[in-house]
Amino acid sequence: MLIATDLDGTLLRDDKTISARTVDALDRTVAAGTPVVLVTGRPIRWLRRVYDQLRSPLPAVCVNGAVVYDPVKDEVLRASPLSPPVLAEVARRLAAEVPEALLAVEVVDSREMRHQIEYPIHPDGDRAGIQAVAAVSELLHEPAVKLLVRAGVRDPDEFSARIGKALSGLAEATHSSLTGLVEVSAAGVTKAAGLAWFCERIGVVAEDVVAFGDMPNDLPLLTWAGRAVAVANAHPSVKAVADEVIGSNEDDGVAVYLESLLGS
Repeated sequence: MLIATDLDGTLLRDDKTISARTVDALDRTVAAGTPVVLVTGRPIRWLRRVYDQLRSPLPAVCVNGAVVYDPVKDEVLRASPLSPPVLAEVARRLAAEVPEALLAVEVVDSREMRHQIEYPIHPDGDRAGIQAVAAVSELLHEPAVKLLVRAGVRDPDEFSARIGKALSGLAEATHSSLTGLVEVSAAGVTKAAGLAWFCERIGVVAEDVVAFGDMPNDLPLLTWAGRAVAVANAHPSVKAVADEVIGSNEDDGVAVYLESLLGS
C-alpha cells in the first residue's frame, strides 16, 4: 500500500498548519512500512513550511505532477515542463480568449516564480524567489513547470473549463482555487501522471494506492488510485468520484482514516 495525499484543504488545516494528531498518524504510517507521498499543486519553494511541521520529510509530487521531489537529497527526480514554444502558443491562445488575463510561471523546477507586474501576489506570502517582469514575453523564454492564469475574480469551474477548451490538445488546465485561478501544465501532466511515475519507480501499482483530495486538480489522482477518499469539505466533483468521504481537513479526516488502517 501507498498513501498519497493532497495538502491544501486535505492534509493541512485552513491556516496551513498540520495538527499534532495528523503528524503522529503520518509518522506511524511510515514507521509501519507504508510509504506516504505528498501530491500537491504547490511548488517546491513553498513546501518548506510543510516540512518544518513534519518529523521527517516525505517525498512530494509537486506543481500538479510536473515535478517529483526528494526532500532528503533536495533533488528533483523528474520534471515535465511546458517548453518555450508551447508557452508561446499558450500565451497566444489566452490573449485571444481572455485579453485581460494576467500570467505567471513557475520556473527552475518551481523554485522560482515570475509574473506580470499586475498579477496579484498574496501580500502575506514569502517573496523569496518571486520576480515581477514588465512583459509577457519575459515569461516565455525558458521551460516552466506551471503557468498560472488570473483575470479578476471568476467562477473557478467555468473559468477553468473555458481555459481548458482554449488550450485543448496543447496543455492541461485545472484549478484548486475558489476565486478563479487556473493552473496550466504540459499536455498529459497531472497529479496522477506524476505519482504513477513515482510508484513505478518503487514498485507500487495503482490498485495499492489510497489517495486523498479535495479539489478538481485532484480528480486525475483520485480516478487513478485504487481507492479514492474525499474530505468532507471537498468540491462536489471530487465527492462524486470518491469511494468514500471522510472528515474535513479541520477535523483531522486524513489522520482518522490512517489510524483506522493502523488499527488504532
